[in-house]
Amino acid sequence: MIAHIKRRLGQYGALWVGAFLLAGLAILVATAFADLIVAVDLVLPVMLAGTALGLGIGVIATLLSGQAVGTKLIVLALAIVLSLPLLWAPVAAAVVLAFFADRSIEYSLIYAGFQIGISELLFPLDEWVRSGAVFGSVWALFQGIATVVGFISALSNIWPLLRRALGAEPAPAA
Repeated sequence: MIAHIKRRLGQYGALWVGAFLLAGLAILVATAFADLIVAVDLVLPVMLAGTALGLGIGVIATLLSGQAVGTKLIVLALAIVLSLPLLWAPVAAAVVLAFFADRSIEYSLIYAGFQIGISELLFPLDEWVRSGAVFGSVWALFQGIATVVGFISALSNIWPLLRRALGAEPAPAA
């Protein structure tokens, strides 16, 4: 059970890193042919759909596996909770590129649509919890948590690879 959940979380981290890097690369390539905002609007829908598809494949694979019902429910619950941070990965790549290009990402129709969609999802939750007075803080908190979750999951997957690449630690002298 734990091994399966760890494997799925590792795949989640790899998907987060892959979505971030691939979206960033695709946007950079597309900027050779179009304006940055146009490139973002072309790349983000494909990346968001691909990222959601990757998450869905992992969940479906678990649901069809011979794992216990509890494991399946945990993986499903984790997928629901982590879906927004995962979908933030390609959007974060666009935001980073817009920042370094000194452009306003808010001109992107897809970014604006993503933000509106998240707002429509989070605003009722915020209103229910805190009477809707601090939605901007909730949005900022979402962005921060999504970035931290993605970074930690990526680091947890990359660290063992880095340790193997750097070689074994020298044995202490006796």
